[in-house]
Amino acid sequence: MSGYEERLKEMGVTLPRTPKSVGAYIPAKKVGNLVFCSGQGPSVEGKLIHTGKVGAQKTLEEGYEAAKICALNCLAAVKGLVGSVNKIEEIIQVRGFVNSAPDFGKQPEVINGASELLEKIFGEKGKHARCALGTSSLPRDITVELEMIVKVRE
Repeated sequence: MSGYEERLKEMGVTLPRTPKSVGAYIPAKKVGNLVFCSGQGPSVEGKLIHTGKVGAQKTLEEGYEAAKICALNCLAAVKGLVGSVNKIEEIIQVRGFVNSAPDFGKQPEVINGASELLEKIFGEKGKHARCALGTSSLPRDITVELEMIVKVRE
């Protein structure tokens, strides 16, 4: 399917510019027809939108929204590397990290924010393997960090 950019427009979603790295790494790397997206946080145009722990300073719903923003930042990193979201053939894997209060155990529900958005954009090709992990902290106290592996057309 080649209409993912159009589907994003229909959904009222604008991808941000490729997020800048905050360390000694690149936002995404292509190896063959796979693109590995570095961990992306919930920032919009360089401004952090969600910080703090889910189950303490943040609700599950806020974590869910943070995961959606992270997914869009991953897609922006892929687009920045290959030129268009339309070149994505399918989403292979998502790894989600949730900055969690000690007694919070609903990380899968938080990362559903990313997974459900990807399925809405890419349909069957958006269904992916996944892990959702709770952590005691994340860089810059971000609420969620997401990594992604996608298959692209050459």
